[in-house]
This record gives sequence, C-alpha cells and structure tokens, in this order.
Amino acid sequence: MLLGVWIALLVLLAPRLGLAAERIRLWHSWRGEEEAVAQALVERFAAAHPELQVELLAVPYDAFSAKLGSAIPFGEGPDVYIDSHERLGEYRRRQLVAPVGDAWDETAYVDVARAAVSLDGEPHALPLSLKSLALYVDDALVARDPEHFEDIVALAPSLPPGVVALAYEAQNAYAHAALLHAFGGRLLDEREQYAFFGEPAQDSLLFVRELLDRGVVPRDADGALVTNLFRAGKAAFAMSGPWLAAELTAEGARRYHVIPLPSLARTGAPLQPLLTVEAVMLSPQGATKPGARALAAMLASSDAARARMDRARAVSARRDIVADDAIVRAFAEQAAKAIPMSSSPQMRAAWEPANKAIRKVLRGDAEPVAALAEAQRRFELIMRPPPPRSSTWLPVALLGGFALWGAWWLVVRVRRPESRQAVRRSLPAWAWVAHAVIAVGVLVVLPLVVGAATSLFGGPPGDVHYVGAYNFVEIVTARGGPLLASGSFWLTLLVTLAWTAINVLLHVGIGVALGLMLARPVLRMRALYRVLLIIPWAVPNYVTALAWKGMFHRQFGAVTGLLQAISAWTDTPIEPISWFSRFSTAFAANVITNAWLGFPFMMVVTVAALGAVPKDVLEAAEVDGASRWQRFRHVTLPMIGPSLVPAVTLGAIWTFNMFNVVFLVSGGEPDGTTDILVSEAYRWAFTRDAQYGYAAAYAVLIFVLLFGLTRGLDRLRARTVARMGG
Repeated sequence: MLLGVWIALLVLLAPRLGLAAERIRLWHSWRGEEEAVAQALVERFAAAHPELQVELLAVPYDAFSAKLGSAIPFGEGPDVYIDSHERLGEYRRRQLVAPVGDAWDETAYVDVARAAVSLDGEPHALPLSLKSLALYVDDALVARDPEHFEDIVALAPSLPPGVVALAYEAQNAYAHAALLHAFGGRLLDEREQYAFFGEPAQDSLLFVRELLDRGVVPRDADGALVTNLFRAGKAAFAMSGPWLAAELTAEGARRYHVIPLPSLARTGAPLQPLLTVEAVMLSPQGATKPGARALAAMLASSDAARARMDRARAVSARRDIVADDAIVRAFAEQAAKAIPMSSSPQMRAAWEPANKAIRKVLRGDAEPVAALAEAQRRFELIMRPPPPRSSTWLPVALLGGFALWGAWWLVVRVRRPESRQAVRRSLPAWAWVAHAVIAVGVLVVLPLVVGAATSLFGGPPGDVHYVGAYNFVEIVTARGGPLLASGSFWLTLLVTLAWTAINVLLHVGIGVALGLMLARPVLRMRALYRVLLIIPWAVPNYVTALAWKGMFHRQFGAVTGLLQAISAWTDTPIEPISWFSRFSTAFAANVITNAWLGFPFMMVVTVAALGAVPKDVLEAAEVDGASRWQRFRHVTLPMIGPSLVPAVTLGAIWTFNMFNVVFLVSGGEPDGTTDILVSEAYRWAFTRDAQYGYAAAYAVLIFVLLFGLTRGLDRLRARTVARMGG
C-alpha cells in the first residue's frame, strides 16, 4: 500500500521534478500520405531526442482554427502546428502564434514563401510547401493539352455522353479566383479591402454561369464530386490541387498528367489560382520551448521536404529542393505563377460573402450586380467596428447587491436552530450526492454561466470588452436592417419554429403509425422489422446527413436517378431538381433527412407505451361497438399520451438544435434562408471574424426559447395526466 502511494506521488510530481520527458504537442490537418510522412518524421525526431515526448494529433481542417482558439489561450493547445499562411494575421491578432525566432533560416526559402509567412517583416512561420490549383488532364479523353481555356469548352461537344469537359468547384470562391484573376478582378485589393465587385467580377460570374448552362462544368460540384468524376473517367479535365493526386489510385496515375492552368483567350490573361503556403507555426508557449523550435526546424528541413515530395508530391518551399516528378514540377510551375493569398484577417472574412454571391449568381437567383453588392454589404457587416464599451457600474452593483443579499440570507438561515439541525441531518445524504452535484455544476451550470456572461462582451479576440446588452439589441433589431431580411434573427426564428414543428409532427406521425403496426400480435417477423426500422437512429446523424446530401445532388444523386427512372417509366418529363437553389426544396431536403433520423425514437416509445395499454379495456370498447379508429382515438391515444409528451419534448429540443442536418445537408442554402438559430450562432462564432459575444447572445436566446417551450410542454403533460385521472 505504502509503495503504491509513493509510486503515485512520483508519477504526479515527476514533471515538476524534471524526471519526465518534456512534452511537445504537434497538431496538423494532413491526411493520407502527408499524414504518414508526418508520423514518420516525428518518430525519427523522437528517436534522436529521447528527452522529448512528441504527441502528434490530426485535427479536421474545418475545425482547426476554432480548436486552436479554444485551446492555446488556456495552455492546452499545441506547441507546434501546421496550417495555411492566410490565417497568420488572424492568429497573431488572437495571440495564437509567435515569431519563430532562431528557427528561421533567411536563405532557405523561395521569395514568395518568405513574404507569405512574414508579418510586418518578421517571420511567424517556417514554410513547408506551396499549394495551388492546376489542371489535371485525362489522357484517355484528351489528345492535346489546351492552349486556352476556351479549348476546354470547345472539347465538350465531342466527349462521350455523361462526360463533362471540366470538373471543379465552381461555387467556391477559392476555385473561382483563378478565373476572376484572368478577368482582371481580385477578392482583396492592395489595401486589403474587399474588391469582389465591379465589371471584372461580373464578367467572371456570367462566364461561369454560361459554362454551367452549357453543361461544360457540373453543377453543385464539391471536392468529393470532382474527385469521383475524374477518377471514374467522367471528366476530361479537373481543376484541383495536389490533394486530388493523393486521392487517385495507382491505376489512375497512368492515365493522367498535370499542367498549369491555360490562359483565357477572351482577355489574353492566364488563369492565376490563389497560392497557399503551408507552414509550421509556434504557439506562444511553444516558442519558449527549445524542443518545440527544434521540431519546427526539423519539419522545415531539406530531408523532411524531400520526404514529403517523394511520398505526398508536395511542392517544397525550399530553394534547395528540386522536383524530379512530372506532377510535382507542374504544380511548382503553377505555384510560381499563382497569386499568394493575403494573410490579413480580411481574407478570412471575405470567403463567406463571396461564396454566397457566387452561388446566387450561378443558380440564377440573382444578377451579378445585385449579388456582388449584397456580398460587399455582408463583408462590411462582418468587419464592422467593434461595439462601444459600456460602463460596468450596473453589473458590478447588481453582483454586489446579489452577493450581499446571499450573505444576509445565509446568516439568517445559520442563526436558526432548526436550520442547523436540518443541515446536520442532511450531511449523510450529501456524501451520496456530492459527486453528482459537482459534476453537474462543472459540466452544466458553469458552462451556462460562462456562456451567458460571454454574451455581455464584444470585440475581436484579444480586445474583448464589456458591452452590456449591445449584442442582444443588435440581434433583436436585425442590426438596423429589415426585421425579416435574410440572416435576421426573426426570420431565422420563424424558420426554426417551422422546422421544429414540421419535424416533430412527422416524427410522431410516422413513429406512432409504425409503432401500432409493430404492436400487432399477428404481424410476422416483428423483431426483424424493429431492427431494420431502428437502424436510421443507430447510424451517426452526420453520416446520414452526408449520405442524404449526396443523394440530393442535381446531376448525380440517387433521388435524381429515381425521378429520371419514374420519368422514363411513366413517359412524363420530369426535370432534375436543383434541391438547394430554392428555399422550399432545400427546406424539404433538410426535413426529409431529419424525419428519417427521428421517427425510430418515437416508434420505440410508442411500442413501449402500447405494452402498458390494458387489453381488457380495448376488448370492452370493441364489445361496445367501437370501430378501430374510435378505439385508437378514445382509448389508445389518451393512454399512451402521457408517455409520448416527454418524448415529444425531447424530440422538439433535439430538432430545435439539430445543427448537423442543417449544416451538412443544405448548408443554409439558398443564401442562408434555411439556417436555424443554432447554425446561425455557429456562423457568427466561427466563420464571421470570431464574434463570440454575438454568438453567445444567440445561445442565450435559444436557451430562453427552449426553456419556455419545455415549460409549455410540461404543462400540457400535466393536463393530460390530470384528464386521465393519474
């Protein structure tokens, strides 16, 4: 026993006594071969430095920035991390990155990489690789490389049926930038101000819309669709980055090659994609550790760059690494012509409004002039000045008054003999529930209090200050705009209420109907049916959401295939539905997905509740001449109602906050009209300049709404029970 205690104390105190290896945490978002190379490099580094313990963690790219922001300020984040240079400005403003110091090698990197990772002339990262879009050419479909972009368009009519000329993410601002630059436009100008407007931007959008209308480019293409089309030989060209090469099989590698993007004959200018410099960065705490700086220097070394180039075909940012692979050489040539992305915070703020404008124009929902003007207003809204500071005397006075009242109340209670006796009697009970009280307090109450307090603060990360009720006023007044404008709180609330009501009705209706069917004693194979019908509930909802999103694709989705089969069978022309171009169809797609996910829960509750319905009551009603519907309406439904009301309450809360379905299926399209309150709060926190106070105010309002909804349903349940005499 004593030995065990000593061992435990030694383990706990080892880090403070300097007996344990120094821990270095490395975060990245690489996948495939890049991740394998990183693993091998870290193992080699750890073997050469036994005094260090290196922990490697892969974090999804979409969540990478948010996780850095939530971990590094509390000392729990990485010491070293790998990310794109365009986030450097934002990271410095939020104090998530530090200068690399003595790890920097002035002569090691190409000029464009050195400039990209330098802020105000000081290097804040070590460049690793250069990434940009280039043109993949299918050798089986294309006889000659295109000289101009129009050559790709001209090839379209001669391709086999079902094959598109060019696959790329036309609705993504990052991909569209190559064409935008060829027309003379920019996303940001030289002063880092929003510049996606004007004649060049309009012309580029009209040009791409024509490509979509002519079928040269597939509609609603995302990265997965581009990969699948090119891998399956359904696209003659693909405009993508080196990550596509990693997704292609060895078989595919023999029938394609990569070339730089051609020029646009219409303007005579080349297509210039955006350039991303992937770099290794040091967090403020990592910059103080010699081991972390040594690890960063090793990742940026010549040996590491060669390993990434050989296995992952990454274009090195170093001068001393020459590409000997044809695909890597093509990407290196393209990177030399690409335009580096800005590392200012304005770059991150520009993506969402630019993406929305592109989608609206390409789907025909708006003309370029209107869509681009709206995007400019959205950018200005995101980058608006921080809210003014408010005086703190009122909250301090309220907190002080509340504390004095609490102290007075405790003193009064303690002075009463009966209170002291009650406390002494309850001490044994506290021993049983103390751990639960602590757990609920830490995991539930404390986050609620912190979240509510955050809603009273505003300003960018690093300059947060008290703003009082400013965030709430801005939300309920729609920031001075029309109350029912796109993205306003009131329109989003209406969508959320309709979303919740329709889904709960479908869940209850389908669940009760299937529950009644499965409760029939004459039904054969009931156990098998129950298992099959519970599967949608058992599958993780994000997997189901992504599957349904793929099925709703206009050109290649299973739903479109089914409609085309019905069209052919009935000899009735049915046009493919662009599900996410209109509110009605996008909202319906979300509802169908969530109904699929939610009915099994109601079905299970119904089956369980039906088991408690006395058979003699049903038999008596049947003897009295009641029909099936009358027995269900007047006997079964009232008796299972008290069991269904709590399930409806839970279902309503889950649906009200069903972020995954809305975010993954429609993504808020079109134009954010299908967003619900929780997805809108997410966007303010993580895609709109990290306005956490504003997002927390949304969360507080959601809490208030759900509290009222829960109280209402609780009263409904009480009335139902009272009517049943329970």
